[in-house]
Amino acid sequence: MPKIRVAIVGAGEEGSSIYKMIRAVQEVEVAGVYCPRPGDRLAADVLRDGVPVSDSIEDALAKENLDMVILPREAGKLKERILDLIRPGTSLVDAAAVDLIVSLLKEKEKLLEFKRIQSELTIILNSVHEAIEVADTDGVIKYVNPAFTRITGIPEQDRIGRNIFEVSPNGALAMVLKTGRNIFGHRTRVGGSNSEVISNAAPICVDGSIIGGVVVFQHLTDVMKLMDELRQSASLIENLSEKLGQVTTSKYTFGDILGNSPDLKKCIQVAERAARSNSTVLLLGESGTGKELFAHAIHHASPRREKPFIKVNCAAIPENLLESEFFGYTKGAFTGAVKSKIGKFELANGGTIFLDEIGDMSLNLQGKLLRVLQEMEFERVGGNQTIKVDVRVIAATNRNLRELIRQGRFREDLYYRLNVVEITLPPVRNHKEDLPLLCNNLIIKLNRKLGKKVKGLSRDAEEALYGYDWPGNVRELENVIERVMVTADDDVITKKNLIQHVSQFKNAPEKDFDLIPIDQMEQILIKKALMKFGSTVEGKRKAAQALNISLATLYNKIKKNRSDK
Repeated sequence: MPKIRVAIVGAGEEGSSIYKMIRAVQEVEVAGVYCPRPGDRLAADVLRDGVPVSDSIEDALAKENLDMVILPREAGKLKERILDLIRPGTSLVDAAAVDLIVSLLKEKEKLLEFKRIQSELTIILNSVHEAIEVADTDGVIKYVNPAFTRITGIPEQDRIGRNIFEVSPNGALAMVLKTGRNIFGHRTRVGGSNSEVISNAAPICVDGSIIGGVVVFQHLTDVMKLMDELRQSASLIENLSEKLGQVTTSKYTFGDILGNSPDLKKCIQVAERAARSNSTVLLLGESGTGKELFAHAIHHASPRREKPFIKVNCAAIPENLLESEFFGYTKGAFTGAVKSKIGKFELANGGTIFLDEIGDMSLNLQGKLLRVLQEMEFERVGGNQTIKVDVRVIAATNRNLRELIRQGRFREDLYYRLNVVEITLPPVRNHKEDLPLLCNNLIIKLNRKLGKKVKGLSRDAEEALYGYDWPGNVRELENVIERVMVTADDDVITKKNLIQHVSQFKNAPEKDFDLIPIDQMEQILIKKALMKFGSTVEGKRKAAQALNISLATLYNKIKKNRSDK
C-alpha cells in the first residue's frame, strides 16, 4: 500500500509537535516542510531527519503527488494562499483535524495491543492442566478453559453465561464472590458434575474494587496421584542419601600386602589372576592372616574397582537381623520398620560384596544366599518385588568349612558355589622371614600415629620375634608393637620391651640367642627333628608339624643347608 505524502506548513512548538506525530505514523511520508524561520525548532528537527525544508511556501507545496497539506493554528493566515497554490486532489487539513486523527491512531494501537495481550493470555490459560473458571461480581460465568471440560465433563457452551450461585453455590468461586477473601485447598464437588476437586480461588480486583473472581482446581485423584509421586520421590531421595552414606570402595591394593615368602607370593599370584574375572573367591586362613586385606586388593584390581565395595561381617550381626541386613526390608515389614531400607546386596550392585566370617552364617540364611549367588535376584524382607543385582562375591572364614559340612552346619552346595577360587592364606609362623619387613612397616605407620621416632628393632628383639608362634598372626603382631611403642621411650625396640607384653618371650633360650646365629639354630632344630621322626616323607611331614612350618618350607631349608656345606 503506497504511503500518504504530506507537507507541513508552519513553525514553532505546534509545528514541531505535529511533525513528530506525523513522522511516527508508518503509513505517512513527510514530503516537505515550509518553515519561514531557518533557526526555528521545527527546522532543526526536520533537517536532522533529512526531510526537505524550504523558506518558500511555493517550493514546499510544489512536491509531486502531494496528498495532504497540514496547516497548524499558527499558520492559519496562510490558508487562502495555500488554497490557491495546492493542486487538485490535494487536501488541506488544519491542526484540529490532525489532533483527531492522531487520537484515533493511538486508540487503534491500544486496541491492537489489548487484542494481542488477550490472545496471549487465552493461549496460556488454554494450555494449563488445571481447570480455570471466571465469573463477574454478579456470579455470571465469563470464561472456562479446556481443562475445565476435561476434568468435569461439562462443555464450555453449557457453562458460560450461567450463574455460579445457581450451578455451584457451595464451590470456592461462589465463596470468593460472597466473602471477597482468598480460598485455599477447598474440597468439593463441581456443580453439574460428579467430579470431586481441590480448589483455590481469589477475587479479581481493579483499582481496589472487586470486579469478579477466578477459581483454579484439580481433580482429587490427580492431587492424590501427585502426592503419591511426591512421597515416592521423597522415599527415593532418602534411599539414595542412605545408600550414599553406606557405599564404600576398596582401601588397599596388592601393593599393601607385605611379604616375600614363597607361600604368600603364591597366594598373591592366585588372587591377582582371580581379580580379572567375576568368579567367586573363598579366602581361608586363621584370624589375622589378612583375609580382608586380600578382599580389598582383589576388588581394587578388578574391572569393578570404580563400583561399591561392601563389607558384611556375618559373625557381628545377630542372626535375626542378618537377612534384613543382606536384602533390606520394606516399610512395615516388622515392628520398628518405619521406612524401607536398602540391603547390602542392593548397595553392592555393580561392585563387590565381601562376606566375612561366612562360616558363622545360619543354615536358613545360607539357602537364601545360595539363591542370590545362582540367580542374582532376591526380595526385600516383607516385600514381593524381585530385585535383580550384578554382584561379585568374596567370602572369607577362619573355620574349617569341610568339617562344618560333615557336622551338618554348612551347606555343601553353598560351599561349592563359594569355592570357585580358593585361597588359603599362610599364618605368620609359616613365613617368619617376613617379620622384619612387617615390623618395620608397622613402626613407620605407628610413628605417624603416636608421634614417636622409633627407628626399628634390636637384634635380640628380632630373635625374640622369631621364637614366638604368633597365634594371633599379623593382628597380634600389630597389637604388640603398638603397645610397646606406647609404653617405651627408647628409639629402638628391644627384647626387654617385648617381654613386658608377651609372656612366652620370657621362656625363650636367651643364651642360645646371644651365642648362636639364627640360621645355625634352624639347622640344629631341623637336624634334631629329622633324627626323631626320620628322613622319610612321612617323617619330614611330622618334623614340619613339630617345627610349626610347612613341608615345603622344611624342604627349602634342608636344600639350603646342603648347598651351604
